[in-house]
Amino acid sequence: MRIPKQLPFLLLLWSTVTLSGQSPETESIGEIGVQPIVHGTLALEYQDKTIYVDPYGGADKFKEINAPDIVLITDIHGDHYNPETLSGLPLENATLVVPAAVAEQLSEQLQEKAIVIANDENKTIQGIEIKAIPMYNLPETEESRHPKGRGNGYILTLGEQKVYISGDTEDIPEMRALKDIDIAFVCMNMPYTMTVDQAASAVNEFKPGIVYPYHYRGRPEMSDTEKFKALVEEKNDVTEVRLRNWYQE
Repeated sequence: MRIPKQLPFLLLLWSTVTLSGQSPETESIGEIGVQPIVHGTLALEYQDKTIYVDPYGGADKFKEINAPDIVLITDIHGDHYNPETLSGLPLENATLVVPAAVAEQLSEQLQEKAIVIANDENKTIQGIEIKAIPMYNLPETEESRHPKGRGNGYILTLGEQKVYISGDTEDIPEMRALKDIDIAFVCMNMPYTMTVDQAASAVNEFKPGIVYPYHYRGRPEMSDTEKFKALVEEKNDVTEVRLRNWYQE
C-alpha cells in the first residue's frame, strides 16, 4: 500500500524531536513505528513485533526500546555486525537474519538463533516476509569494499506496507528497479557507498512513498542531506523526504 506524501492525514500520524542533543522519537507511519537510533541503526515496531536493524553503538541505545523479535544484519563491517552491541542486548526470543558472511562470524550461541538468507531469497520469519536485496559498490571489482553477494539489503512486508533498507550500497540496478516501496532507508556516505547525487537519482527512479536518508556520516564529513532533499523534491512529487538527526554525539 503506497502512502502518498500529499495525503493530509499523514501529517497526524507522526511526530519527531530533532533538536540538537535529543534523540528522534518513534514515528508512526500507518501500522509501523520507526525509531532512528544512530548511523545505519534503527528499530521498527509492527503489531507485536520489534525489529532491530544493524544494532550498533552500544546496548544502552536500546534500553528504552522493546526487546527484539527479529534482528537484521546487513554486512560484516563493524557498524553493521557489532558483537559488542549484540552481547548486551536481550536476544532470548530473537531470530537473527543474516547473510552467510555474517553467520560465519557469529558465536555458537548466536548461530543457533540465526537464519541465513542470500540475495534475492525470500523467507517468512515470525510471520514477517523478508526479502534479501543485493547491496554492492560500482563498478564491481575484487577490491570493492562491498562486493556483490556478501551483504544484504532487505525488503520487509509489514501488513500492506513495504519497507526497504539499503545497507551499504551504491545506486545499483536492483535498487532502481524497486516497486511499491512505502518507506525506504537510503545510505549516502563517501567513500563507502553513494554520493548525494547518486542517492537522489536512485530515489527519483524507484519513488518510495517516504525516504529517510541514513548512514550519511563518511569521510571527510557528513553528507549534505538538505541537498539530497532538494534534489528529490525538484524532480519527484511522489516521495516525502524525512530528515532526522542520526548523530547525537
